[in-house]
Amino acid sequence: MFGEMIGVWSMCLWEQMGRPEKVNLVELGPGRGTLMADLIRGSSKNEKFTNSLHIHMVECSPTLQKIQYSTLKCVDEESPCENTKQTVSTLSGATVSWHTALEQVPTGLPSIIIAHEFYDALPVHQFQKASRGWCEKMVDIAEDSSSFQFVLSPKPTSATLLYLIKRYKWASIEELNKLNQIEVCPKAMELTHTIAQRISSDGGGALIIDYGHNGIVSDSLQAIRNHKFVHILDDPGSADLSAYVDFAAIRHSAEEASDNVTVHGPISQSQLLGFLGINFRAEALLQNCDEAQAESLRTGYWRLVGDGEAPFWEGPDEQTPIGMGTRYQAMAIVNKKQGVPVPFQQ
Repeated sequence: MFGEMIGVWSMCLWEQMGRPEKVNLVELGPGRGTLMADLIRGSSKNEKFTNSLHIHMVECSPTLQKIQYSTLKCVDEESPCENTKQTVSTLSGATVSWHTALEQVPTGLPSIIIAHEFYDALPVHQFQKASRGWCEKMVDIAEDSSSFQFVLSPKPTSATLLYLIKRYKWASIEELNKLNQIEVCPKAMELTHTIAQRISSDGGGALIIDYGHNGIVSDSLQAIRNHKFVHILDDPGSADLSAYVDFAAIRHSAEEASDNVTVHGPISQSQLLGFLGINFRAEALLQNCDEAQAESLRTGYWRLVGDGEAPFWEGPDEQTPIGMGTRYQAMAIVNKKQGVPVPFQQ
């Protein structure tokens, strides 16, 4: 259901773009390729849309690239225009290319860029207020020399001068007075700058979905191993690291990059999926489910949109987790020519 709703959003943006004959559909960090597979499968009835697509998977892991190739049911064919081979997804007939960075995706065509749970994996710098001013949190060897520990820099670092000061100027005095720690993600700023410039010159838009805040993030960096939280410095390299996304910094970075883009949101994932019609899709799927499938469908739906605000179904019990409905936020960056994207005008 999630991938299908992102497909609905993409088709709506394509309509607002004037139905261009060729479009770059770009996903950043596609994981196993499930979202993209569901997106193109769900939009397959709109042949004009699917025929316009050239899919670009921005993925640096060769292992995941192979999994995505399989998920999209790709085959290698001879190119009709050149004496070379091209990769085609048999789910839609669209050509598929892989890149290790967004900058490698060819320019010149309008782009629809999807970044789902991508920004939270980008590295962050952490700063802490001390008696000597703002210091960067760094890693050192503990006194017993058998483990790592966090320490504060003795004086301002390059990151303090470059990134903290930049994030500082975007914040209000009231916001800053409440914080003793600040987390900054320069890679998110750089990526957003690249996205905004591409959309400004080529047209199109980007949809960013992740968990985070519409403001400065204090101290959110966390490590997860085997579905459990562990200390960040416990056996480094063996756990997944993630941090909350600073959506306000994304907005400022995009607006700073170009006057030809507009930024919309963030709105909650629950609002995004609800306006795109996930309720109707869930109801339709329930018509052809056995009881076990129906229960799985309801659980999945609740996890996507559950937020305590009049859910489509009541939670199974009082212990049901809130889910991703409000913890995850959605933001769109689009070329001004496209107007306000669905459903941010609501």
